[in-house]
Amino acid sequence: MKAPILPEVWLRGPLPAIPSLLQPVAHALLQAREEVMGLMEEFPEELLWERPAGVASPGFHLQHLSGVLDRLFTYARGESLDQGQLEALVAEVKPGPGLAELLKRFDHQVDLALRQLETTSEEELTQVRGVGRARIPSTVLGLLFHGAEHTQRHNGQLLVTVKVLLGEKWHSGNPPVKDGV
Repeated sequence: MKAPILPEVWLRGPLPAIPSLLQPVAHALLQAREEVMGLMEEFPEELLWERPAGVASPGFHLQHLSGVLDRLFTYARGESLDQGQLEALVAEVKPGPGLAELLKRFDHQVDLALRQLETTSEEELTQVRGVGRARIPSTVLGLLFHGAEHTQRHNGQLLVTVKVLLGEKWHSGNPPVKDGV
């Protein structure tokens, strides 16, 4: 039996334990997780690091989704990146783990982000936080929102890249379709 089609996460109501002003961040992260997991469910491992037309590979997007959430939420806590995070940033552009591991990491990072949202008080949202080695000023809210927005951006890029790769694989050798026929 097919699972029922649910409305987008933001239409399912407030999430318990998440402060009101951070609901959109949590909704966007949960929506991205659902979409990524569904999209990649039957994705062929051999296409994970392919770069159609020179765009970023699905593997890159999956590594980056986890990494960017980790980094931005670290800055939101007022912390600097540690050596492991800096090494992971450099490694994002290189082929790495397999699909199952990348999905597991993203799923875990979303869980960590949600726990952080639960413990972030609305009073601290306007506190200034430094980004990067230059400590460029942002706010807790700006960093958390950008984490959600950036996750959605790469989710969309991943979707298009996967569709192109699957279309190339499934339709290679077939004549072009004219007028939808």
